[in-house]
Amino acid sequence: QVQLVESGGGSVLAGGSLRLSCTASGIRNCMAWFRQTPGKEREGVATIYTGGGGGLTFYTDSVKGRFTLSQGNVKNTVYLQMNSLKPEDSAMYYCAAGAVGSRFCLVAAAAFATDQYIYWGQGTQVAVSS
Repeated sequence: QVQLVESGGGSVLAGGSLRLSCTASGIRNCMAWFRQTPGKEREGVATIYTGGGGGLTFYTDSVKGRFTLSQGNVKNTVYLQMNSLKPEDSAMYYCAAGAVGSRFCLVAAAAFATDQYIYWGQGTQVAVSS
């Protein structure tokens, strides 16, 4: 069983920054951040392939140019740097990981497929006020 430990959420003013981190108990090639607000479906925010020659990322359109997903020196840790935050970025943010050896996140059309991510963190709250 893989465990995902998230940290870094909090409250900021619009225009501010936060960095979320996620550490998996084992190496997982496909890792991602999703977010969800009450009454809405979970939305993919950013994905990253951490396998050999990795680092390929995809972002949902609303965060492109503002958010950056990267892997740490240890492959099972990823960081989501969130800049120029907007009130609409407020949500519970969840870290997710795919099965060992997964490669689906190398394809844009599949990278945000929720059912491909079999491990989920508990979530960390992000609140952006105007």
